[in-house]
Amino acid sequence: MEHGATGGAVLTQALVFLGATCLVVPALRKAKLSAVMGFLLIGVAMGPHVLGQLANSWPWLSAFELREDQPTEVLAELGVVFLLFVIGLEVSFERLWALKRYVFGLGLAQVVLCTIAIAGVALLFGNTFAASAVLGLAFALSSTALVLQLLREGRQITTPVGRISFSVLLMQDLMVVPILFLVAALGVDAANTLSGHNVLIALLSAFVSLLLIFTLGRVLLRPLFRWVASIDSHEVFIAAAILAAIGMAAAAQSVGLSMGLGAFLAGLLLAETEFRHQIETDLGPFKDLLLGLFFVTVGMQIDLALLLANPALILVGVFGLFAIKIAIIAPLARLFAIPWPRALAIAFLLGQAGEFAFVVVAAARANGAIPEATADYMLLVTALSIFVTPFVATFGGRIARRMVRAQHRIEANLAQEGGHVVIAGFGRVGQTLADILDKQEITYVAIDSDAALVSSMQSLDNPVHFGDSSRHDVLASIGAGNAAAIVVTINNPGSVNLIVTQAKQAWPHVPVYARARDGEHARRLHELGAALASPDTIEAALQLGEALLSGIGVPDEAARRIIDERREAEIAKALYQAP
Repeated sequence: MEHGATGGAVLTQALVFLGATCLVVPALRKAKLSAVMGFLLIGVAMGPHVLGQLANSWPWLSAFELREDQPTEVLAELGVVFLLFVIGLEVSFERLWALKRYVFGLGLAQVVLCTIAIAGVALLFGNTFAASAVLGLAFALSSTALVLQLLREGRQITTPVGRISFSVLLMQDLMVVPILFLVAALGVDAANTLSGHNVLIALLSAFVSLLLIFTLGRVLLRPLFRWVASIDSHEVFIAAAILAAIGMAAAAQSVGLSMGLGAFLAGLLLAETEFRHQIETDLGPFKDLLLGLFFVTVGMQIDLALLLANPALILVGVFGLFAIKIAIIAPLARLFAIPWPRALAIAFLLGQAGEFAFVVVAAARANGAIPEATADYMLLVTALSIFVTPFVATFGGRIARRMVRAQHRIEANLAQEGGHVVIAGFGRVGQTLADILDKQEITYVAIDSDAALVSSMQSLDNPVHFGDSSRHDVLASIGAGNAAAIVVTINNPGSVNLIVTQAKQAWPHVPVYARARDGEHARRLHELGAALASPDTIEAALQLGEALLSGIGVPDEAARRIIDERREAEIAKALYQAP
């Protein structure tokens, strides 16, 4: 009977979580807010500090309360594991090696400097050396789960900001074992003695363990998936993917490393295999729901009564944490030759405390390194810093975009800078291309003859200018001669022909990409020198074909591959076959 009661409680918790998710998250997404914020709000409102307190007066509310228990915490941690596993699938060894200077340079410098600065501020506020050191170590790290989820929602994982932020987070995960060792050494039982020899041993032990896990995974994972794929069972394939993620995570945890780091290694190893896309598709729903549960548990940590009892001190702590980390990370990133807009975006994104702070605080409280009151304060500051990060990151992104647009408005006197993309025509196609370039942080400047459109775009800080793009001198004034490329998106075949002709005559070294009306027009543009001409009629048929294939049951990845192959064939036929 007791087991049945426990099972019923778990089922009730699952129903409450799923019901709240279905109600709150869609509402916030319609309001163009992050799903992360929805899960955090669910945790605050339905956790022990709000609904739990109301249930003392109205017991029937307890049926809707989300409780902090072991099953919930385990499922939440699995969400982080699956997130890092999927991130690993998106990162190749080549990309990771290319980021080594950010991982071991910027990442390590950020952890060290933030630890020293935060610990120093804590000492000034009268904390003991042990408590200050714990504060520095705990708050130097950021929230891997939150930052990566925000980057994924904004489709920024592959952008420079996303890659550099991920590099810093990866270094922070590597520092988990040494930091836990240092926290243990700061306890009262350790007499506050630190041994450089012991710290070095801990670092070497972590590195060797990581190498062994990596080697074992490289030997086992590919043969395992080939064996499973040979029986053509979707269910068994999903089981193998879950086994790979959780197995590597458990192996990492068994040697004292972060579970997320182990899962990331598993994803990284499988990223080089033919199974990558299928695994990512299959695990997506598991990852999103379990990660949502993790953010719910973070929201449950926010004690509104404690916040309202001393709001000024706690808000100063949250604001001060962001201020210190932003003031360190942004200039540090600039030292690594990262432009100021990106440096600021990264700093605002990484300014919060991380989920690892909950582990550090618990360990420090257990060994007597920090008193109970300080621990409660730290937990609330940690949870609140995570809670406000979506807003802070959005604010930082806006500042960065404004700086980029201000720096790269390519007027006549700045046209010699070069390296930008010139967009001739800023209608629907031009705006779509501009949005793609913006998300990849590639500078562009556009020109259009519609004065009303240009005015509205400039009011949104888009670098769009009024003018006739078919005139050579107008294109020259916005730096076409030094551009990385010229894109012609005008829906007028005669004007497109003229622009391509003039551009190739004036600047033969600049590639020109053009929008064509049909296959015959595409051939003509190719003869005029266009690097590529995309026919509207062909693209419309291809998009319709992809939707049709998906609609009749062809897997999305397979449909996309079929259409990509057909697109290449159609463009080649349009360009090179005789009419």
